[in-house]
Amino acid sequence: MATAEIEAGICGFKTVVDAKMDGQGCVLTIRSDCKSIQRLARRLTRVNPFDEISFSQSVPQTLQMGKLHCPHAACPVPVGIIKAIEIAAGLALPADVAIRLSR
Repeated sequence: MATAEIEAGICGFKTVVDAKMDGQGCVLTIRSDCKSIQRLARRLTRVNPFDEISFSQSVPQTLQMGKLHCPHAACPVPVGIIKAIEIAAGLALPADVAIRLSR
């Protein structure tokens, strides 16, 4: 299992993603303070990890759900979900990511 704790930024919303492999793919449990991400979470409950980590076949389902439910294109939550999927599937090692912004 992998867990991603995502602090989205100036909005102040926090999201926790638990990703766990079973015989059918990766099962997602997503908890968020954000109403948009809550809507995404209701629809994004199971994915195929190989479909999520590449643009080679199509746009990942996680990003499609982000487009449908999250009005903010720069929201880091969909990418954080994909990172948790990668780790749960054994396709990446757990390592923190960061974006540092300044003016």
